[in-house]
Amino acid sequence: MTELFANKYRIPSARLQSWDYGNEAMYFVTICTKYKECYFGEIVCKDDRDCTSMPKCKLTPTIIGKVAYDEWYKTIELRPDMNLELAEFVVMPNHIHGIIMIGQNKYNLQRLTINQNNYNTSSDDLRYGKRDAMHRTTSQNQFAPQSKNLASIVRGYKSAVTSFAHNNNIPFDWQPRFYDRIIRTQDEYIKIANYIINNPANWQKDKLYK
Repeated sequence: MTELFANKYRIPSARLQSWDYGNEAMYFVTICTKYKECYFGEIVCKDDRDCTSMPKCKLTPTIIGKVAYDEWYKTIELRPDMNLELAEFVVMPNHIHGIIMIGQNKYNLQRLTINQNNYNTSSDDLRYGKRDAMHRTTSQNQFAPQSKNLASIVRGYKSAVTSFAHNNNIPFDWQPRFYDRIIRTQDEYIKIANYIINNPANWQKDKLYK
């Protein structure tokens, strides 16, 4: 995990309201199903652990759970012009967590000069902690156009999963919004990556458990 970060995505502190979500950065994304219904499957744990390890837990996915997984990994091939990378990712019964990296591309380079004067480099008010500390993000912010950014990536992903469900008469819907977090340091990345990896084993302790 440390090699993946490699200081490549270290960025200045910036308050959420002044950040352009098309910028080159690492983002931790959480998307929930509508009413937190468990459309994606159930977590099954095989308790063959020893005293030093966690139980082996993973999602037994429904059809739509498999689609939610597959569509996430299609993100890069569908948007080659955005220079994207994907890191840790997990589908849980009623939500997904993923780390996505937007690299330098022609769109954020064009906006850089315009946006740089808007950055607020005062104290960082995004601290890693419980999920309810994540910032809730709509599909719009002050930067336009609303394309080639994090919101457009999430919008396309959600649309693909929803379309499959509707076309195959599978009951399903997403929560209208999503949660995001800008990852600024290697230590923060490692904490979040471990959180995602261990999420299935910690499912019954999760605030989204249902």
